[in-house]
Amino acid sequence: MNTLFFLLLFIFGGVALMVVLGERYAKPMEPEQMQKLSRWIIPLVAVSLIISMINYFF
Repeated sequence: MNTLFFLLLFIFGGVALMVVLGERYAKPMEPEQMQKLSRWIIPLVAVSLIISMINYFF
């Protein structure tokens, strides 16, 4: 049970650190860059699902 609490504490601390650093140092994305990234998201999710299904069945 102690191990679970330590893992949750480290995960929570890491996420909190990422949020704080992201809010402080990250700059907003430009629309052109967002459009480039959004073009790749759906195909990458589809490929990930297909690979996951192949891994599950074999």
